[in-house]
Amino acid sequence: MTDFGHVIDGVERDSLDGARFDSVDPFTREPWATVALGGAAEAELAVTAARTAFDEGPWPRMGFAERGALLHRLADLIGEHAAELAMADTRDMGKPVSDALGKDVPRTAQNFRFFADHARLATAEALPMDTGHHAYTRYEPAGVVAAIAPWNFPLMLESWKVAPALAWGNTVVLKPAEDSPASATVLARLALEAGIPPGVFNVLHGYGPESAGAALTADPRVDRITFTGESGTGRVITGVAARNLTPVSLELGGKGANLVFADADLDVAVDWSIKAIFTNAGQVCLAGSRLYVERPVLDEFLARFVAAAEALVIGDPKDPGTQVGPLASRTHYEKVRAYVDNAAGKLLTGGLGEGWTIRPTVVVDAPADSPIQCEEVFGPVVTVTPFDTEAEAVHAANNTPYGLNAMLFTENLSRAHRVAAALRAGTVWANCFFIRDLRAPFGGFGDSGWGREGGNFSREFFTEPKAVVMAIAAG
Repeated sequence: MTDFGHVIDGVERDSLDGARFDSVDPFTREPWATVALGGAAEAELAVTAARTAFDEGPWPRMGFAERGALLHRLADLIGEHAAELAMADTRDMGKPVSDALGKDVPRTAQNFRFFADHARLATAEALPMDTGHHAYTRYEPAGVVAAIAPWNFPLMLESWKVAPALAWGNTVVLKPAEDSPASATVLARLALEAGIPPGVFNVLHGYGPESAGAALTADPRVDRITFTGESGTGRVITGVAARNLTPVSLELGGKGANLVFADADLDVAVDWSIKAIFTNAGQVCLAGSRLYVERPVLDEFLARFVAAAEALVIGDPKDPGTQVGPLASRTHYEKVRAYVDNAAGKLLTGGLGEGWTIRPTVVVDAPADSPIQCEEVFGPVVTVTPFDTEAEAVHAANNTPYGLNAMLFTENLSRAHRVAAALRAGTVWANCFFIRDLRAPFGGFGDSGWGREGGNFSREFFTEPKAVVMAIAAG
C-alpha cells in the first residue's frame, strides 16, 4: 500500500485525528493506496496556510518572470516524473496508462508553461483621457483560491485550475476528488521541489458534503472557488459561495451532440466520433454521447462506427495496449450499468463487461425523452438518431439543459459556420474533437456551467482588475 497525505504549508501530513481512507484500483477492485482523510479541521489549516502565504509571503509580490521560472521548473519535474503521475491516475480511476502518459501528463506540463508565459506576456489597457488625466489597468491576484477537481482527468484538470491561479500570484487549496487523490499529492511534492514556497500550493484530501469540501467552500477567507464536476454539486457550491459573495467558476456536466451530415468525410467522422464517446471509457464531460446522423449515410456510418467500437481493446488499464478500461468506481459502474440495463431502444453492440467494465455500447431508436438520451450517462454509451434536415439536427442538438460542447462533420464550409453559430454550446468542433487552444474560452451554457476559463478569461477570474487614474500636471 502506498501512502498519500495532505500537503499543507509545505509539509505532507496526516489528519489531526489520524483518519484515512483507501483508494481502490477499479481494475483489481482492491485498495492500492491509503490516503489522509480530512475534514473541517484540516480545511481550516489549509486555508490558514494559503491565507498567510498570500498576505505575508513572497509569492504574490514576485514578478511574473520569477514566478514563471518556478512554474516552468515544475513543468520540467512533471515531465521527469511522468510515469509516476500517469500510474497514479491509472491506479486511482482506471484510465488507460497510454492515455495518461501520452496525453494527460504532457498537457499538465503544458498548462503550467502556458499560464506562466501568458501571465508574463499579457497586456493591460492604457486609456489616454482628454481631461489632463491618464488611466490604465492593473490585474492584481485575487487571493486564496479553492480548487475542487473531478476524478475523470485528475492530474490534467487539477493543473487547469492550479496553473493560472498560481501564475497570477494567488495561493491555492486544491481538493481532489476522493476517488482520485494520488496525483494531487505527487504534484504538490513536485511543486515544493521546484521551489514554490510553502503555503502557496496546498492539497486537502477528503469528501465533499459535511466534510473537507463543504468547509473549504464555506470559509470566508477564500476569495475564489473553481469547481469542475456534477451540475447538482455546482448548484450547492454556488449557494454556499453566495453567503460570502465569493466568485465561482463552474465547469459542470454535458450531453454533447455530434452531428454527421451526409456530405461528411465518413472516415474522419467515424474516427473522431469513436474518440468523442469512448475515450476514457466515456467518462468525459465533453463526450459526444448524442450522435445525430443524416439519413442518407446512416446505414454506412453505423456499420463503420459499430465495427470500430467493437475493435477497441478492453482490459487492464496498466497494459499499454488497452484502449478502454473499467469505470472509475463501483458506485459509478452501478450508475452506468443501470442506464445500459434499462436502455430504451436497441443495443447494436456493447453491454456489460467483466468487473466494472462496460463494453463500448451503441444504442439506436431511443425515444427523445428517454433517460439514456436526456441524462448524462458518463460512460461508454452513445445513442444514434437519424435526421433529415439541418434545422432538425440543430433543434435536436439544442434540446437539452446542457450546453458544454457540440461537434459537427461536414465538407460544406458555409454549413459548418452556419451550424456552429446556431448551436448553443461553449465549444463547437467542426471535423475534429478535443482540440484545444488554451487562449480560447472554456465553459458551458445552461446546466453545463457558469463562467469561462482559459487565456484572458482565466485572468479575469483569478485577478481583481484595478483602474488607476493619474493626473497629468500642466507644463
